[in-house]
Amino acid sequence: MVEKEHVTPLAPAIDRNHFNNDEEDVVFKKTIDRRKYVWWSSSIVGAIILLAVVVVILIFTIFKIKEPEIKMNNVIVNNLTFMNNIIPQPGTNISLTADISVKNPNFASFRYKNTTTSLYYREMLIGVARGPPGQSKARRTTRMNITMDIMVDKLLENPNLRSDIGTGLLNMSSYTIVGGRVKLLTVIKKHVTVSMNCTMKVNIISRTIEDQKCKRKVKI
Repeated sequence: MVEKEHVTPLAPAIDRNHFNNDEEDVVFKKTIDRRKYVWWSSSIVGAIILLAVVVVILIFTIFKIKEPEIKMNNVIVNNLTFMNNIIPQPGTNISLTADISVKNPNFASFRYKNTTTSLYYREMLIGVARGPPGQSKARRTTRMNITMDIMVDKLLENPNLRSDIGTGLLNMSSYTIVGGRVKLLTVIKKHVTVSMNCTMKVNIISRTIEDQKCKRKVKI
């Protein structure tokens, strides 16, 4: 009797198309993910660059630190009695009140320290006044009155006083200095010092200022 040969069944055929489709799906998914990553990364980098450009533009335009301005609007002389060419006696009380304004053109407040105003008669110091510290709000103008006592004894030392009284005009000059700080976005801080030199003529009859000319200097 002939024995039947044992035949081992063959393994099922591999579906190569199925494996190819799976590999293609994986590759396609990785490509999509890579494109999304690149797109998001590019968008974030672009947004950062755009924000930086906007900040730089604002800093150099709207938020650029501009120079505060000080101006002497008016000066009134008090207790001045140089009538009939009479020179005042030592100890006479003469005072001067200056109306000074501080204009802040910035989009942030300008905080300033004590203001100092010095008055000269023919280059001789005859009075010094100090104003209190304060704040000029954004794009606003702050005004202050500073009263100064004139050192009459110093004034009398000048040999030109009698002839000037005869003309009714006293040639004087003043120097005002204001130091402070402009602060923007809590990050940008600039220290600013504004000084102003003025020449003027004091009318001893009307007790007012005539022909006033001022030059301003700003240090940032």
